[in-house]
Amino acid sequence: MSENTQFTFPGATGVGSMPGSDAREAAKTVAGSFEDFPFLPELPARGPGADMIGRTAGMLVELYARVEPSGWRVGDRPGRDTKRARSWLGEDLDALEEFTQGYEGDLKVQAVGPWTLAAALELRNGEAALSDPGACRDLAASLAEGLRLHLAEVRRRVPGARIVLQLDEPSLTAVLRGQVRTASGYRTHRAVDRQVVEATLRDVVGAHGDGPVIVHSCAPDVPFALLRRAGAAGVSFDFSLLTERDDDAIGEAVEGGTRLFAGVVPGTDGPLSDPAGSVMGVRTLWRRLGLRPQLLAEAVTVTPACGLAGASPAYARQALAHCVRAARSLADNPE
Repeated sequence: MSENTQFTFPGATGVGSMPGSDAREAAKTVAGSFEDFPFLPELPARGPGADMIGRTAGMLVELYARVEPSGWRVGDRPGRDTKRARSWLGEDLDALEEFTQGYEGDLKVQAVGPWTLAAALELRNGEAALSDPGACRDLAASLAEGLRLHLAEVRRRVPGARIVLQLDEPSLTAVLRGQVRTASGYRTHRAVDRQVVEATLRDVVGAHGDGPVIVHSCAPDVPFALLRRAGAAGVSFDFSLLTERDDDAIGEAVEGGTRLFAGVVPGTDGPLSDPAGSVMGVRTLWRRLGLRPQLLAEAVTVTPACGLAGASPAYARQALAHCVRAARSLADNPE
């Protein structure tokens, strides 16, 4: 995908994970909450294979993983854990298809990006794939091919939708800074060269052809400029973790047409402010950057701060509805 391609997106969506283990209930909630930007829910409470690493490991082509006490480890053949991950993904797609009959509009699906996957997936020796540049390349190539197949399956099931791919990269900053711990816990893996990180991300982003890809991280210090250069059409982040150090990168992103998926609604149970209050920080940032208020609705999609797996079902429904109301507040009163 050309990194200069600009996309428009609706005003609100979710991040990915939802509470509980009922795929139909989750799909019904998401489709009912976001009439113009639903997403494929993830239900990690079901156990290994429904977690974000296991789910994405199940999408890999000619690479397989199994659960060990220390986490997910590369194996020789598809075993019980791979089959479980694929079965749950199929169940989730069935539920999504049921509640998006005749849908035309944006539809978001999520998968773990290549660097967070390399930091989490163990090789046979117990060390992260991140420790071996060749393993990182193989993993990224397998992921790209798996994503092509997954996206084709989603298009087959919801033919009227424009598919938006979200790559979850919460470990990206740690990979760039050499902060990912080795298996012993006493050392850290060497920082990966920024150009290698960017090139690998660009290859995986390219798996979606000309479709829009956004990159999500709810860790501090999201590398906005690197993600833009890698071809991301949008960046999804926890708004509360921004500092004024991020101002220049965000200003450049907005002016370059990158969509900001601003996580302003807490991801765990608690009192919610009024919708206008939830996006007050976004308006303040806009003023500080000297950006036109009219750009707000064009440049910002409102989301929860991170996934909602740790929330109660009732709060998750409230949070999604609150995102829609907060986005409406931004659009109606940009000043």
